[in-house]
Amino acid sequence: MNIKDVSERTKLPAKTIRYYEDIGLITPARGENGYRKFSENDLHKLAFVGRARHLGFSIEDCRNLLALWGDNGRSSADVRAIAQSHLEQIEAKLRELAEMRDTLARLVHCCAGDNRPDCPILEDLAKTHI
Repeated sequence: MNIKDVSERTKLPAKTIRYYEDIGLITPARGENGYRKFSENDLHKLAFVGRARHLGFSIEDCRNLLALWGDNGRSSADVRAIAQSHLEQIEAKLRELAEMRDTLARLVHCCAGDNRPDCPILEDLAKTHI
């Protein structure tokens, strides 16, 4: 299978597939002409990584999850630990986003949005929080 076929089947851009090869997530064989020859296993790995990246896992998490996926002697506790850590990061980001939303909503509510020059949004942004 060539990179175009793999790209179409995994819905990953060819550039992304090449990047994953460059960083060692996949290692497709090479034909005599030097072109990549992807196996079904490569296809499955790329689909796996694509789904994991869609869920926001880091490249390093993907590398670790791939290794665990290929290890029949793995412990599901190891997989869960990676997912749990990622979930905690997402929850922290959601809290940050909620705080940002609340602050911005308050500032927008306080701003008259008229032709006067005074603006609580700019006043708040100008405060030094250092």
